[in-house]
Amino acid sequence: MNYYSIRAIYIFEMSRTFRTLLQSIATPVISTCLYFVVFGSAIGSQMMDIDGVSYGAFIVPGLVMLTLLMQSVTNASFGIYFPKFNGTIYEVMSAPISYIEIVIGYVGAAATKSVVLGLIILLTARLFVDYQIDHPIWMFSFLILTAITFSFLGFIIGIWADGFEKLQIVPMMVVTPLTFLGGTFYSIDMLPPFWQGVTLLNPVVYLVSGFRWAFYGTSDVHIAISLAMTLGFLAIFIALTWWIFKTGYKLKS
Repeated sequence: MNYYSIRAIYIFEMSRTFRTLLQSIATPVISTCLYFVVFGSAIGSQMMDIDGVSYGAFIVPGLVMLTLLMQSVTNASFGIYFPKFNGTIYEVMSAPISYIEIVIGYVGAAATKSVVLGLIILLTARLFVDYQIDHPIWMFSFLILTAITFSFLGFIIGIWADGFEKLQIVPMMVVTPLTFLGGTFYSIDMLPPFWQGVTLLNPVVYLVSGFRWAFYGTSDVHIAISLAMTLGFLAIFIALTWWIFKTGYKLKS
């Protein structure tokens, strides 16, 4: 394993974040704060508790997960797309480093950015609502696992995309709707039985539910199922990444 090459890619990607702090950190944090103000303070004060948790505190895990999913996909997709767009990806691929080291560098940097942003949002949430974390180790584990999983997805999207428009299709048209309909702002137990069954087809439900369990010990889906689904998504995305490099899809043309 060439750790110097991994470190070089990782540092380069992380330095890009520090050059664009306003876009990379400030913008998503401010956007999430607006959700806390509108849903947590304004609307939340008029709503009843959910599973013994105030509505403002209930949506904290969902909002962190919303930001985490979007930023993981976006960071990883842009990180690999720009080298492909300007042609420098061929310099990376022709260097004496393996595909595994390339993936670790790009995906690791994207996941790190997302985890840091998620932790910043958690700290910011304290300014608006009072929440608790019953299982901090599980919370942090879910945070890292989800960031890595969706950074792999973003990496795949970045290779697949052949234009800036395609970079936005999956995050905006797929990930965002699934997250909003995945229990971010509500418990699926509040839905009629038919729609509860439909909602369980949404993969994001299992991510949000598992993350919320780490906070309050309550969830819409059993924690074991949430963990298994998350690991399953990670395995699928790793397999797709392996296939891309094995076949040279969108890389050798």
